[in-house]
Amino acid sequence: MANIQWFPGHMTKAKRQMEQNLKLVDFVIELRDARIPYSSRNPMLEEMMQNKPRLIILSKKDKADPVQTERWIEKLASDQEKVLALDLIHDAFKKKVSDCARELCRPFLERQKRRGMKPRPLRAMVCGIPNVGKSTFINSIAKRKAAQTANRPGVTKSLQWIRFGSDIELLDTPGVLWPKFDDQQVGMKLALLGSIRDETIPMEEIAYFACSYLMKNHRQALLDSYKVEWVEDPYEMLLSIGRKRGYLQGGQVDEDRLMKAFVKDMRQEKCGRITWEKADD
Repeated sequence: MANIQWFPGHMTKAKRQMEQNLKLVDFVIELRDARIPYSSRNPMLEEMMQNKPRLIILSKKDKADPVQTERWIEKLASDQEKVLALDLIHDAFKKKVSDCARELCRPFLERQKRRGMKPRPLRAMVCGIPNVGKSTFINSIAKRKAAQTANRPGVTKSLQWIRFGSDIELLDTPGVLWPKFDDQQVGMKLALLGSIRDETIPMEEIAYFACSYLMKNHRQALLDSYKVEWVEDPYEMLLSIGRKRGYLQGGQVDEDRLMKAFVKDMRQEKCGRITWEKADD
């Protein structure tokens, strides 16, 4: 398995900026991918948080196993952390986010009230790794194209404040990965779902990882989706899929075409709504 490292220069700058700007906010909104709630967290954020309240948003819930999503919500929630699972494209979530913000910041709001201070807008930093939907979230909140979006990592590269109604201000930040993945399984899941550029790790390794996981955890979904017979070895399973689809070149399976197509299938939910890590693991 490849040693995955991906830390572009703008991310180093963004990390410094986030550390500087955390003192300006009352709480943090962290977006994670509902399909990989653990692997899509950023360990560096834990070091920088300074015990601030946090709203964790599990984005892309429409692509994840709903049972596992509920289990992850239960696992991640605490007094200092609220958790929402959202479909950022179709859900109306503004009130949910606002309610969570006020609940998380209740002690701060009560202190302002006791001191007879005029309440100022709550300030939140919106952060997360690349390609989890931060810009989509911001644009949905602002009801305009306030942040650049794209279905690839590393698009947002500067800090900007966005007004959210009359009582919340959001600080959008670029997607930040940590310098090195000590757990290579984490890196592989991020690569599978597009949070790391495809050039970073060989596509055949990503495909092999995904096929192995499906064979262990979603055997019938894999067989039904590709109409193939069961074999024990993930590599042979992939070759069987390639032959079934006619990905042949000179009588042999065109492995480059096969691996790229299989990973694309996984990103497009070919085998259904898959959560690639379980809350009870």
